[in-house]
Amino acid sequence: MDPVQVIEKFYTPGSETHTILVHHSRQVAKKSLEIARNLADPDLDLDFIEKAAMLHDIGIFLTASPGIGCTGDAPYICHGYLGRALLDKEGLDPAFGLVAERHTGAGICLDTIIGHNLPLPRRDMVPISPAEKIICCADKFFSKTPQHRDKKMTVSAIMAELFAIDPAHARRFSGWAKAFKL
Repeated sequence: MDPVQVIEKFYTPGSETHTILVHHSRQVAKKSLEIARNLADPDLDLDFIEKAAMLHDIGIFLTASPGIGCTGDAPYICHGYLGRALLDKEGLDPAFGLVAERHTGAGICLDTIIGHNLPLPRRDMVPISPAEKIICCADKFFSKTPQHRDKKMTVSAIMAELFAIDPAHARRFSGWAKAFKL
């Protein structure tokens, strides 16, 4: 499976959103592979990690995010579970869809979804597998906004952003950063 071919079923090559998505996804894939290789865990599937990282944000076009060229109707927070639905419909291994669904923030737990009345399905969407955690963590280092897309964030800047959203996100990310020696 070629993840760029999957992306191009939903994004017009050369369009603003396609360019933003593919650039960001390549950054996340590279960082994810760097993390995985540093862990030296023979059970990690590097091919899966690379492909899943390329597909993790496939649902962004369904959101109303004009700053990155997305003209959909859903709030941006929905792109993960919407991406999962797309990947599942494509008949890919369900593990790809789980990466897409669980990467938003540092994962979103059911209590947070209910407590903040988020427009998300009522289920935990927190990374569970090592690949999900690696990709979710790697994603935080890179922005999709054109003016920031080539600037890699620091762990402390990521922690501050996540803490402002939800302290639980910051704690989860901090644990991964320590485990992954970032």
